[in-house]
Amino acid sequence: MRCIVFLCVLLLSACAVESGESNNSDTVKKVEIKNIDGQYTFVIDGKPFKVKGVGLDSDQGRYFKELKEAGANTFRTWRTNNADIELAAAKEHGLMVAMGLDIHKELHGFDFNDEKAVAEQFERLKKRIDKYKDHPNVLCWVAGNELNLLFDEKGGLKLVNPKTYTALADIVDYIHEVDPNHPVTTTFAGMSRSHVDLALKHCPQLDFMSYQIYGGLGTLPEITEKSLVDRPFMITEFGPVGHWELPSTEWGREIEQNSQQRADGMAQRITKGLEGDNKGLCMGGFAFLWGQKQERTPTWYGVFNKDGKASASVDELTKWWTGSYPKNRAPVINEFTLNGKIANDNIYVKPGEILQVKASGMDRENNPLSFNLNFMTEVKVKSDGGAFEKEPEVLSINYVDVKNISNGPNAIKPKIKAPEKEGDYRLFLYLDDGNGKVANANIPFYVKK
Repeated sequence: MRCIVFLCVLLLSACAVESGESNNSDTVKKVEIKNIDGQYTFVIDGKPFKVKGVGLDSDQGRYFKELKEAGANTFRTWRTNNADIELAAAKEHGLMVAMGLDIHKELHGFDFNDEKAVAEQFERLKKRIDKYKDHPNVLCWVAGNELNLLFDEKGGLKLVNPKTYTALADIVDYIHEVDPNHPVTTTFAGMSRSHVDLALKHCPQLDFMSYQIYGGLGTLPEITEKSLVDRPFMITEFGPVGHWELPSTEWGREIEQNSQQRADGMAQRITKGLEGDNKGLCMGGFAFLWGQKQERTPTWYGVFNKDGKASASVDELTKWWTGSYPKNRAPVINEFTLNGKIANDNIYVKPGEILQVKASGMDRENNPLSFNLNFMTEVKVKSDGGAFEKEPEVLSINYVDVKNISNGPNAIKPKIKAPEKEGDYRLFLYLDDGNGKVANANIPFYVKK
């Protein structure tokens, strides 16, 4: 009888890992990368593990439970500052962690010719590696994020100091020496052959490659067919079309898609790119970002709003991971105009001008929608490479005719007063279904005398 019970436990454990679920044992897991029937995949303690992942920072910790409920099994980080919190949550919810190691980069002023600074960084990272290498929920190490990201005078990418990858090689070698249980990667902005070649020339011992692609994700099969990449890899960041990939206003402000457009585009690129791989090199990906962050706007990349409500991107990721949409889906914005114009129309208004707003939406479950508007000033100092960016000031709306704020169950048509101060702004719209889901959109405009 004991043998039968023991066998059942083993079978259940094996099924959990094969289906992409982690167990909560306290034993360090042996993680390998293997080619199984022509497809590279992670293998944990001898069992295939299909990554269903997102990027997640610990300050968004209230979303761990939601991540598990949505069907994911893994998240990646960019640094170890809050690794204790992240790994504890991963253990609690049965999630694996691609643990990030924060390596400084040239883009933000680090000098890899400074041997003392490089050595100090190495010693700092060795301590972090030693501390977390035996945690049972570690899947792999992500050593450095977009170390290749460096711009030339024209705004294009240029090659970084080769000593960047010499320093990386030392870190990878150290991990291989002290931690034989977890593979190591580094991430690249885009999939430039020259950038990858430079990295592999100085650090060929990487166990797999990682690329971060947004609007171009749908072309991934074509890229791999042309043998631009010839090693197993992951897409460690994907999501909406990037702010650098979309049109801007005449005054240089990026034009953001609304939340449903961002979700629909991401879903299409997942199907064409991640699911369309026919060379067996792609081991899955991590959606960016399971949380909320300010980058050009407070809504562009996070799949949650600041108030914790989920957007349509959560719905699409849930469908990708589980095969089905959640029971309650995010509302949809059907129309949003300012003075009859859309975001792409380069809208100029006068200080204090009376503006006509029109917005309408729908909810698939017929939940009544609440409409919320606000103004925001624009970002004063734009960040690069995902660095911190200060959120602009939020300005309240001065309604001219309150009676038209509500113009039906799922539409509004209010008149509002433009800001008095000259400059560039955005008008934000939020549609709330009252059940934890939200849609958002914004229109950039310029107040000019």
